[in-house]
Amino acid sequence: MYHVVSPRVFSSDFTNGETIATGGSGTVTISLSGNGATVKGNSNTAASNIIATNIVTTNGVIHVIDQVLLP
Repeated sequence: MYHVVSPRVFSSDFTNGETIATGGSGTVTISLSGNGATVKGNSNTAASNIIATNIVTTNGVIHVIDQVLLP
């Protein structure tokens, strides 16, 4: 559940430095830069790159990242 947020969040909704609550009772932090968007779990030493965005499914929106988020 640490990789799940509610409600649906599209990439256009991201803001730099935003902290988002997860379904697993944790938080992740979004960073935006000229090199792209990243998301960092509280225990990650480095942020995950968001490599694909806005994949709409029947029950939500998927954003693909390149490493596991740690609470």
